[in-house]
Amino acid sequence: MVDSGEDFPLLIPGLIHSNSDQEPPDRVVSFVNETLGELIGFIEGDLTNFTQVPIDLKGTPFQIRVWQELQKIPRGTTISYQELAKRVGNPKAARAVGQAVGANPIPIIIPCHRVIAANGSLGGYSSGLDRKRWLLEHEQTAG
Repeated sequence: MVDSGEDFPLLIPGLIHSNSDQEPPDRVVSFVNETLGELIGFIEGDLTNFTQVPIDLKGTPFQIRVWQELQKIPRGTTISYQELAKRVGNPKAARAVGQAVGANPIPIIIPCHRVIAANGSLGGYSSGLDRKRWLLEHEQTAG
């Protein structure tokens, strides 16, 4: 979940979730526009890190460590689940890392697609391997 600073939780891809017909505050609309601008910048190859998207991560301490480490993987590069486990201080926890990666609540913004299996295969991806392959190829060619 991303944090808009309002009582309107934003869900990706739902964006705005509300149980009423109330219009979202201008701050929320501005936030959504900034987030969409960053997503467009990512797709166009101009953006390497999401800086305008405030993230309010909800998960176990281990999941949060994994998700924070995912944000440090440079665009256009990949690492293995094993390497990610080492980076979070649990070198024998590759499977647990895989579960945390799979539980990532905001793919692309937290770039879990950059994690692959130790043998070089793609591993898994919540949006499917075709999308993961496209994202990785796009990042390598777009910037």
